[in-house]
Amino acid sequence: MSRPSALITGGAGFIGSHLAEALLARGHEVAIIDDLSTGSIKNIAPLKGDPHFSYTIDTIANAPLLAELVDGCDVVYHLAAAVGVKLIVDSPVYTIESNVGGTEAVLGAAAKKRKLVVVASTSEVYGKNNDVPFREDHDLVLGPTTKGRWSYACSKAIDEFLALAYFREKGLPAIIARLFNTVGPRQTGRYGMVLPTFVRQALAGEPITVFGDGTQSRCFSWVGDVVGALVDLVERPAAVGQVFNIGHDSEINIADLAALVKARTGSASEIVYIPYDEAYEEGFEDMPRRVPDLTRIIDLIGFKPTKNLDQIVDAVIDYLKDQ
Repeated sequence: MSRPSALITGGAGFIGSHLAEALLARGHEVAIIDDLSTGSIKNIAPLKGDPHFSYTIDTIANAPLLAELVDGCDVVYHLAAAVGVKLIVDSPVYTIESNVGGTEAVLGAAAKKRKLVVVASTSEVYGKNNDVPFREDHDLVLGPTTKGRWSYACSKAIDEFLALAYFREKGLPAIIARLFNTVGPRQTGRYGMVLPTFVRQALAGEPITVFGDGTQSRCFSWVGDVVGALVDLVERPAAVGQVFNIGHDSEINIADLAALVKARTGSASEIVYIPYDEAYEEGFEDMPRRVPDLTRIIDLIGFKPTKNLDQIVDAVIDYLKDQ
């Protein structure tokens, strides 16, 4: 009996590398493609000796290569994307073109062979909607086009529209996964990811920098829980053509997160507040809250987070201490 096979775009990234590990552990053949713009060979180094794992360093814009990789798999996990608020603000053209163009390339290649595609989306698409917890059928409320910060949310929403259009019009089996703040080992603070940034600052004795007034809240989910949900969704035919929130529904504001990191590292770091205009760009707008309604994914796969925030923070601290 042949092993099921998966292709992960962005597979050398934070989530992609954990997904590769999870799939290999479940007996899959795993191929990844990554251009290393935000991923790292270091993330997949432990997998290189596995005979069921292969990797390609290239871009998904390479159409012949992408077609070949898609042909050889049963399911495509499309994770390749521009990530992180800092990158999005600094490089809006790259963000829009890589997210929309990349997704279009993957869907086009997959549609030719009717391959199942899981498109990784984001809680960012809910935008300024304040009707929490966010449900998958809620309205998406984005800010004006003059605020570059919303270009990421808009590009990911287009990705979702495109995937569902391929499903309805061309019969492509597609699943949308809206990931909320996912954290764990290998995540970098390089592009504005808040938890590894706070932990790195605390361990180094540097000021812990909270952007804005710190009242904005987030729900942080363990990467192992997220990738487990991605794998489980593929095994449920009822997931096809659907959108799913994936994350934790326990909420904390960013000021309290900074205090928690300071306490659990035993750091003497000062917590300082930096206005959004200084941190990102003039007139920057943020989402005040991001809380998922998990009813749909609980009903389908029995999703249940395995780690609370203290455990997640401790795991990130342990990882960064070892680096």
